[in-house]
Formats: sequence, C-alpha cells, structure tokens
Amino acid sequence: MSSSPPDTGDYLSDVFFSDLPLPHAVRAGIAACGFVRATPVQAKTLPLLLAGKDVAAQAQTGTGKTAAYLVAILTRLLEAPSPANRKPGAPRALIVAPTRELAVQIEHDALLLSQFVKPRIVTVYGGLDYARQRSLLRDGCDILIGTPGRLLDYEGQGATSFGSVECLVIDECDRLFDLGFLPDLRRILRRCPPPRRRRSMMFSATLSWRVMELAWEHMNEAERVEIASERVTADRVVQSLYHVGNSEKLSLLVGLLTREGDATRTMLFVNTKRFAERLVDRLTHHGFRCGAISGDIPQAKRLKILGDFKAGKLPILVATDVASRGLHIDGVTHVINVDLPMDPEDYVHRIGRTARAGRSGRAISLACENYVQSLSSIEKLIGMKIPVEHPDDALFVRRAPPPREPVRVSGGPRHGAPAAGDEDDAAETPVAPLPPPRPARSRPPRPEPPRRPAPVPVVAAAPAPALPDVVEMAVVLPASAPEVPRALERPETPPAPREPRAPELPEAPVPPGAPGDAGAEPSVSPDGPADFWTREAFGLEIPEEGFGVAASPAAPADPARRKRRRRRRPAGPAAVPAT
Repeated sequence: MSSSPPDTGDYLSDVFFSDLPLPHAVRAGIAACGFVRATPVQAKTLPLLLAGKDVAAQAQTGTGKTAAYLVAILTRLLEAPSPANRKPGAPRALIVAPTRELAVQIEHDALLLSQFVKPRIVTVYGGLDYARQRSLLRDGCDILIGTPGRLLDYEGQGATSFGSVECLVIDECDRLFDLGFLPDLRRILRRCPPPRRRRSMMFSATLSWRVMELAWEHMNEAERVEIASERVTADRVVQSLYHVGNSEKLSLLVGLLTREGDATRTMLFVNTKRFAERLVDRLTHHGFRCGAISGDIPQAKRLKILGDFKAGKLPILVATDVASRGLHIDGVTHVINVDLPMDPEDYVHRIGRTARAGRSGRAISLACENYVQSLSSIEKLIGMKIPVEHPDDALFVRRAPPPREPVRVSGGPRHGAPAAGDEDDAAETPVAPLPPPRPARSRPPRPEPPRRPAPVPVVAAAPAPALPDVVEMAVVLPASAPEVPRALERPETPPAPREPRAPELPEAPVPPGAPGDAGAEPSVSPDGPADFWTREAFGLEIPEEGFGVAASPAAPADPARRKRRRRRRPAGPAAVPAT
C-alpha cells in the first residue's frame, strides 16, 4: 500500500470512503494516506465486512486488499469494547502471513492507517530477537501479525493465546498452501474461537478447491468475492519476451539494464537462492548497485536491503519468489524475470510489483532452455501471447571476468545438472593460470650406513648334481676356524625337513687386490667357468659323505653371527663331519 498513491484512474471504483459507515478515527487515517476512492476489491468486501459477514475474496496483489481488511479490523476494535477477562498477550485481531516480508509490510500499512486509533500492534516472525518479541507480547497487543511457525511457538509457550481473537485474517492463503503451512494453519484455526464467535477473512490470488475447503470448514457461511484483477495490472504492464541461451543470459541482461535508462527502480527475479547471490556479484562487477533478498540471507540484512531499495539507495533488487507477493514498493519501473517461474501464478505476482496504483511499468522475461517449458502455461493463465523481441548483436554486452570467483580446474557440478546460471559462469570465467610451484624444502642429508665389504666370488670347477628336495645340511669348517663352543653344538637328533634357502647373490665381483679382497685368491677351475646355478658358483663345497655347505676360506666364521643364525633355524641336529 502506498502512502501517497494517485487518487484518480480507471483502476478505482466509484465508491468513496466517505460514503462507508466508518469511525472518524479510521476515516482520518485513510485520508492521511491519501485515499479518497476505494479499489474494486475494497468496494465489494468492505460493505460485507462492516456488516459482520465472513469473506473469502480472490484478488491479486496491488489491488488494495490489505487496506480492506485493516479498515475492517480497526472499525471492529473501535466499535466493540475489549473483553474484561482478556490476557495482555491475547490479541483481538490475528493476521497470518506466509512470509516475513509480507508480515513486515502488513505492519507498515497498519501503522499508517491506525495513526489516529493507536492500537498495540506486534509482529512476530523468525530471524529476529526471540526474547524481544516475547517481551512485546508480554506488554500486551491488540493486533498480532506473524508467520504460522512463530505464532504456534509463542502460543505453545504461553506467551500468547488465540482464545480472544475477534477478527481472523488469512492473507495469501494459496501461498501458505504452497509453502507447506496447511497443518500449522489448521492448528491455529482450532485454537481460535468458533467461527460464529469471530469474523473471518480469507484473501487469495485464486480461490481453488483447497482454499474453499478450508473456508467451508473454518468460516461461518463465507461470502465469495472474485475480482478479475489480472486486467487491472496487465493492461498497464508492457510485457516482452527474449529467447536466449543460458550462457548468454547475463550478457543480454547487462545490455538491457544499460539500454533502459529510465529503469530507476528495477526488480530481478530468479528461481534459486544460489543464483541470486551470484547474480549480485556479476552485476556489481559491471558497475551496477544492487542487493539480493532470499531465504539464505539473515533477516536483519534482508530488511536493510529492502529498506535501501525502497528509499532509492539501491536501484536494483535481485530476489527469489519470497518477494513476489505482498510487498508494496512504490515506483518500481521494471520487472525482469531472469528465470521464468515454474508456477504460472508466480509470473502474475512478479509483474504485479510494477504498474501499481494506476501507474505503468514494464515486464521483461528471459526464456532460456532451462525454464522455457513454463512459457505455455504462463500464456494460458494470462490469456495472451507475450510479445517476442529479437535482440541484435549490439545488445549483448561484452563480458568481463567476475571478481572473487574461484575457478575449479577439474570436475563439474557436484550433483546432477547445472543450476541456473552455471553455464553463464563457465562462459565468462577465464581459466586462471596455475600458481608457480613451491620451492622444495631443504632437508639435512641422511647419514649413510656403513658399507660391508663385498664378498669374493668363487668360481667352481665342475657342475654339481641336481639338489634333492630335502638335503642334510653339514657345516664344513676350515682348518683355521676357531673351535665351536659346546653351547653352540647341535644335538644329535636328525633335523626337521625344510625347504632349502636360496643363497645370497654377490653384489659385485671384486678383482684381485681390490679393497675387501683380504688377499684371498679365488680358485678358478682349469676346465673353464662353471654353471651359474651350481653350488660351486656360490662357493659351496661338496664333501664325500654328502652335500653340505662349505664356508669360504676368505671369510672366517664369526661365532656370534653363527649363533644368531642358528637360533633362527628350526631345532634339529646337524651332522658335523670331522675336518
């Protein structure tokens, strides 16, 4: 509701507020707002409401339905005395709104119209100080405005009660259904007095069977009022449509905003909260001052942005459908549907933000491949074909890389198909160069382990017969080897059968006289080199009694080392032949 709307125009009826039986204080508030003649919905509903009838009215936003039920409520509060047993937190009038923004707007209109009545008005909704709103209820209220969830919360805690409600208003009833508030709405209605003891008003954009079912159940023989308000707004809204790919949507949008020089107050509607925030970043980078309101933005920030837009500090407002209903913003010149709405009724509500109170406006829609399927249902609802315009190449503004936008080098969207505007981001975001590699860390050199002397290879003279699967291992000690202690001698029991261990290969041949040779001369067979896989090739001697392991004469046996090796072997005797 505008505080100073134009007083003349064909959108008004022939009914004057001075002709209605209104109290002097209510009539003075209407005159202070600049109203003289009633709108069609006000002219049809006010006589019924003042006569004590329940009303279920169909009216679009911007037709004055908020002022209609507020005038009826203020008249009831002045004409009927307050009950003596009413609690301070129990309101006499209850107004249920689907969104926080609509609740704030209703409170603003109520304060304007009731400036000479001075009722106590309290508005409760989520996102603000819980304790402060509760303290306001404790101080008392005559008119309570709120969203269903917060109303039930305070009622369940005893901060308020609905037993003294004399006037009940359900605003944007179809929107309450769409948002899933029907169970909460039924609980509120059951906690209110019976329909015969209260005055009920229900306003909706469409009187569907769901709305009428609720009206028949919880209203007292409600009078049905239908206002063909689509023509009231559509006739003054110049509509146009552009078919554009999703990757070029931003480029065309920037060109349209640049071309429309008279777009002093523009609202941009999108379908997702994520796209709304990203669109603000893009437009800000292109030099436009704008803000966004959506469900993810804190309530205090949403109110600040909305107030700046109303005051003219922000010429562009990006919003989801949370702002498509119930918001009264004066002077909106352009509405641009960056995304076509999925619900055809949302299209009517969106373009209803402009051309309000008899003014004219323009509505521009961008139909991309993601949402073009909604176009046929929208045109069927409004009863007309939206004129299609074909943009020239000059209308597409060359895009610049957006700031503060991280570039994901690999991988695509996390889940499913890309959201609205993802293709646009991919088209305008250049590939960022990879950062230079970081210098390697300097680490201290590791100490090298002590090197063992390389073993001396021994070449055998003749090939040995094939080894059997199980052999008796005998240790042949050289003459110069020290005597084996008794503690290290094996018992004389036969050893357990075991698989032969593969001998260790020499690391590298050591020529005679080299370090580590120990002055030993390897024995070379006169008959030529032996087979590589024979025992003689690895320095093994074959005694006459059987096969055994011969120790290299160049490496004297170490008792301690032999002790560790003997412990790792399975227990069992080994025949030690006499040397």
